[in-house]
Amino acid sequence: MLDYPKRREGAPARTCRARGAHRTWLRILVAVVAALAAACGPPPKPADLPDPIDATTIDVGDEFELHIINEDQKVTEFVVAPDGTVDVPLAGRVHVGGLEPQAVSAAVRARIIALRKLTDPIVSVKVKSYNSKRVEVLGEVKSPGSLALEPGMTLVRAISKAGGFTPLASKSRVTIRRKVKDGVKAVEVDVEAIMDNEIPDVPLQAGDTIFVAQRVA
Repeated sequence: MLDYPKRREGAPARTCRARGAHRTWLRILVAVVAALAAACGPPPKPADLPDPIDATTIDVGDEFELHIINEDQKVTEFVVAPDGTVDVPLAGRVHVGGLEPQAVSAAVRARIIALRKLTDPIVSVKVKSYNSKRVEVLGEVKSPGSLALEPGMTLVRAISKAGGFTPLASKSRVTIRRKVKDGVKAVEVDVEAIMDNEIPDVPLQAGDTIFVAQRVA
């Protein structure tokens, strides 16, 4: 008779146990991947706001530099007085309230020529801050309140000017409210995504209100 090799006892049981363990690890792996996908969520979206309306007229309280190019290369800083005027060297008191920067330059130049101080002066104006135009930063920032609008001011810049976030701030839940033609539009912005260069920063306009929510524990 031929002797066939005997099957070792317990081999099928070990195989079944190995398969069962493999299936268990596979289920765990699928669950972990699903949990990570849920935690990541959808990618952040840029702020859905209309482009800011440029309000560049100079008014009471605004600060600007005025440069008269002549032999002395004079550069002077001014704050617009309550009556809308500034006292300019070579030109005297000039009304600038409600004028665009280029119109201020033209008014000062015309005044200097009229007073015969210079025959062909070159005058330039650079606005430093629009104190007459402001934005509000409220909620979980270290110094909430009203800020003067700077030329080109953005959301991140405004939060920085307000002292930055508090430890309780939810950096991914920052709301901007902006006046539009039909009323007021509010959008929620993820500032962390802005700082990580995932979405662009948001340029501000006069009258914008920013609210930083408190994070959920």
